[in-house]
Amino acid sequence: MVSIQSTDIKQLTVGDLIVPSEKVAHVQMKNPLEHALLVLVKTGYSAVPVLDANSHLQGIVSKTMIINQILGIERFEVEKLSEQRVEDVMEKDVPFLKKEDSFLKGLKLVINHSFVCVINDEREFEGILTRRAILKKVNRFLHE
Repeated sequence: MVSIQSTDIKQLTVGDLIVPSEKVAHVQMKNPLEHALLVLVKTGYSAVPVLDANSHLQGIVSKTMIINQILGIERFEVEKLSEQRVEDVMEKDVPFLKKEDSFLKGLKLVINHSFVCVINDEREFEGILTRRAILKKVNRFLHE
């Protein structure tokens, strides 16, 4: 059996695998829920990072969070989409990584999350590490 404890895998960092911030769909805290839902539907993603006006990571918002917020007793209260802001529904306590973190630390976090945000020391958003990127690297390693 091949060991994943290979020197090649152990030397990788999160920075080697991230999708850079310029290529990541995101929303801002003050955006209305309507905008966030449009971004999520148009991109096909189930969740996106939430940033403040200075590109600092604040959390994550998902389709499920938005739908739960507008779900009334007898109907969807769609008027709430324009009345409420992303900051009203987003998840604030989210895991994050830094570019210098190890591949193995990233692997552990993507077990329970389809992506993990990557930030710098000032908490500025640098990009995301996706489960897909991890699995592609492991697959490549196992088949070489």
